[in-house]
Amino acid sequence: MFTGIVEELGEIVAIENLGDASRFQVRGPVVTEGAKHGDSIAVNGVCLTVVDIIGDAEGTRFTADVMAETLDRSSLGALGVGSRVNLERPMALGGRLGGHLVQGHVDGTGTIVERKLSEHWEIVKISLPGELSRYVVEKGSITVDGVSLTVVDAGPDYFTVSLIPTTLALTTLGVKQSGDPVNLEVDVLAKYVERLLGRDGGARDQEVTP
Repeated sequence: MFTGIVEELGEIVAIENLGDASRFQVRGPVVTEGAKHGDSIAVNGVCLTVVDIIGDAEGTRFTADVMAETLDRSSLGALGVGSRVNLERPMALGGRLGGHLVQGHVDGTGTIVERKLSEHWEIVKISLPGELSRYVVEKGSITVDGVSLTVVDAGPDYFTVSLIPTTLALTTLGVKQSGDPVNLEVDVLAKYVERLLGRDGGARDQEVTP
């Protein structure tokens, strides 16, 4: 489980084609501190499992295998050597929940539609798959490329977020341009509520049916 508070801007330093998967090598000295084989690290909001930790003169890196399913259903397939990525380690039990509960399970991808500069922040409009729009509400939480954000405006096929200077400086959202894909994870609590309400409704319908 993650919080959507990015710890470090990492870099893809190598991508190995494994046929039905790819092995990413990612530079990230902060998130690799104390990490070992089998640990989880979120890369642009996608929970990946550490295969190896590499430390040498080029800096500390970790490798992670990314299945074809993940490459197809997330924006990781669009990354190349030199791409910057948002990195976060899982939240420690008893730690502070600075953002919101994030699973690292991408629900879909969106696209940067528009950016509007203000004096102290920036408004970013992002396209949203129609099937996810029911989980996105004004002032609710959403994860964009692993960053926990508050929704400003929610439309049928888009939403907007307001990015403060810290977010612009310390995450990839500061350099994303119109047309760039981003990973989206909606608030898991909304999905649980929907499922529970659906079951309750179904039970009541059965009770009143002659």
